Formats: sequence, structure tokens, C-alpha cells
Amino acid sequence: MSSSAPTPTPLSYKDAGVDIDAGDALVERIKPLAKKTMREGVMAGIGGFGALFEVPKRYQEPVLVSGTDGVGTKLKLAFEWNMHDTVGIDLVAMSVNDVLVQGAEPLFFLDYFACGKLDVDTAAAVVGGIARGCELSGCALIGGETAEMPGMYPAGEYDLAGFAVGAVEKSKILTGTSVQAGDVVLGLASSGVHSNGFSLVRKCIERAGASAPATLDGKPFKQAIMEPTRLYVKNVLAALAAHPIKALAHITGGGLLENIPRVLPEGLAAHLQKGSWPQTELFAWLQATAGIDDTEMNRTFNNGIGMVVVVPAEHAEATAATLRAAGEQVYTIGAIAPRGDGAAVVVR
Repeated sequence: MSSSAPTPTPLSYKDAGVDIDAGDALVERIKPLAKKTMREGVMAGIGGFGALFEVPKRYQEPVLVSGTDGVGTKLKLAFEWNMHDTVGIDLVAMSVNDVLVQGAEPLFFLDYFACGKLDVDTAAAVVGGIARGCELSGCALIGGETAEMPGMYPAGEYDLAGFAVGAVEKSKILTGTSVQAGDVVLGLASSGVHSNGFSLVRKCIERAGASAPATLDGKPFKQAIMEPTRLYVKNVLAALAAHPIKALAHITGGGLLENIPRVLPEGLAAHLQKGSWPQTELFAWLQATAGIDDTEMNRTFNNGIGMVVVVPAEHAEATAATLRAAGEQVYTIGAIAPRGDGAAVVVR
């Protein structure tokens, strides 16, 4: 006698942990958000296999500038505190501010959202922040990927990556090669910790425990910690069009001490004046809680300065005035000098 194997119970993709319907629902939620970011050059955006973008014809010799980044361990606090609506702004800012440093106008942005199980409301909140960041930066959110991967991430957690592409006239690329001794260093205020140094921030929160302050800089503690990265794009592009800015530095991981040297010619240093910009309650609390010195603060956090602008001394006042009129808090924080045998950035 022959026996046949029992018919297996049907297994769907949803049974395996991937909900196609939830993914489709998210796409429908995203479409109107992405639509708000549309701009000249977009030929085909969300929905296709690839997004199409035509470089605006006003560029004579366009050079494309690209950047990619994530949000880092700031996401761990987003999970713990259920604060998902601004980390998308962080994601955009980390890339578009980098692209801006070379004088480029961000044109379009793509995101990658990965999770173990897709929660449509959470994902929509995150992508809403991404769309808002794109809108504030003048770049189009034209594509992305949502990956639901059971077993890859703990419940309630996700990861983000972002990709920005900008354009700059070949003759106007900022390389920093024209920077010289005597140039003035302007600092644009940050909105907070931005999206770097959060492994230490989280240790400080853990150390403080119940003794953490209720407010910092007039904001509830959690809001002050999670305040999204400032988007400098529109205001700095306007200043670039009006003034002979020589170099820009986005102050991210490595702080002032490691990011400013990236745009300085060999043989030059930035001499920064301690106290020329205020230390906020947030950074004072982090420094006191961590028990670290000024050097460690300036190589871990932006410490209150999110973007550095190097200009000729005779144009510093006018450049600062343009940026202030646009809404930036601007401080004259130092000057460029011969390096000698010292460090590339000196804070005195």
C-alpha cells in the first residue's frame, strides 16, 4: 500500500511576518507627503522602480554632489520615548547639510526605512518628518524603500538611511583652497545636539536617572534632547549668492575639532575664542553629567555651533547680517591663522 504525505497548511507571506497590505497602506499615506516636496526637475517620483530627475537648465556646468547618512543611536531614544515625528528631519539634515558644504543646492532625497514588523502609524510619522525636512530644504522626496524583515530588528525598532543629491556650478564649488590667514570664522547656532554623540547622551540620561532636569533651555527635557537637526540650506544658499564665502563646515561627529580641519588648506589653523558663543543649558548639563573637559566636549558634540562659515574679514559683518536677517543666530567665533606646529583647531 502507498501512503501520501499530509497536505501542508498553507503559509502566506503575512504568516511569515511580512504584511504586503500594510506596506501598500504606508505608500498611500506617504504619497501626499511626498507631493508637498515636488520641485523643478522631478519627472517621475514615488511609485516607479526608479525616480527620474532632470537637472535644472539654469545650471551651465552642473556638478552633482551626493551625501548619505543615518540618525544613529538617537533612534534608541525615539523608540523609548515614542517620539518618531522629528527623526526624519534629522535624517534629511545630516545629508543635505553635508551637500551644502560644497556649495550645492540639494535637489532630491531618497530614504530607506527598515523594520522587523511594519507599524504603519510609526512609519508614517517618520516619513512625515522626512518630507518636512525635504520641504524645508527645497529638495524633492522622490523615492525610497520600506523593508519589513522579520527577525532582523527587535519589536518596535527600525533603522533609517538617507541619500541626498545636489548640484553646484563647477566654477562655484567650495573647496576651501582659497582660505587664508586673517579670514574670519563665523559660527551658526545649532538647535541642540543634532544627531551625533547620542551614545554619550544616553549614558548621561542613564547616569542622571530621576535627577535629570524637567526643562532645558525653556523646553521639556525630552524635547530639548530630541530637538531635530537644524536645516541650514536655504539661508546659507542665500548668503552664498550674496557674499564671497570661502568655506563651510558642517559640525557633526567629531565636533568643531575634527570637522573644521576638513575644509582648511595645509598649513592653516582655526583659532576659536572660548566664550564667543554661549553654552546652552543642554550642553552645560551634558558636560557636567559626563564630567568631561572642554576639549572632549568640542570633539564629541557640536557644542552649540552647527555650521561654520569662513569669509574674508572685510565681508564678515555683511555676511553675518544676511544670515541673521534670514533667522540664523550668528557668532564671530575666531579667525584663520598659520598653523605652525600646533593643532588645526585651537580653542582658547
